[in-house]
Amino acid sequence: MVRKAHLSDVQAICEIVETFAKRGEMLHRSASDICGALRDFFVYEENGKIVGTCALQISSPEIGEVRSLAVRSGHTGRGIGRKLVAACLEEATELGIRKVFALTYKPGFFKKLDFRCVSKEVLPHKIWGDCIKCVKFPNCDENAVIIELSGKSEPKGRPV
Repeated sequence: MVRKAHLSDVQAICEIVETFAKRGEMLHRSASDICGALRDFFVYEENGKIVGTCALQISSPEIGEVRSLAVRSGHTGRGIGRKLVAACLEEATELGIRKVFALTYKPGFFKKLDFRCVSKEVLPHKIWGDCIKCVKFPNCDENAVIIELSGKSEPKGRPV
């Protein structure tokens, strides 16, 4: 089940994110950083264990970012990531955010949820503050994707 993260989830979120960060697939996030952004996070809990995580960070009144989307090995391919992104999009819609973007190595996943590929140059300058922390900066090989929520019916990934 998807739910908002609790303080008791911080360690599990750190473990999941760090698994992907060690492989160079996402930025490292400290426990302190996750605590500071905890209200942004959703988790997917299964049998009392956190198996997936995702966050919606608000960049401006118009745009938000899907961040730290990760699902534990052995739990992928079952729609958990889709449900986590859908929760972020639902919250963005409730908040009145018109666009949501992500930087990803898996643009095909996001395209299935109605995101489209865009040039990173069209994204808010605020995100580049995080990019500077990346070992791949300035030669980023991630793909930028975006979805416009204004005037749309429910995104495909939204839970029923």
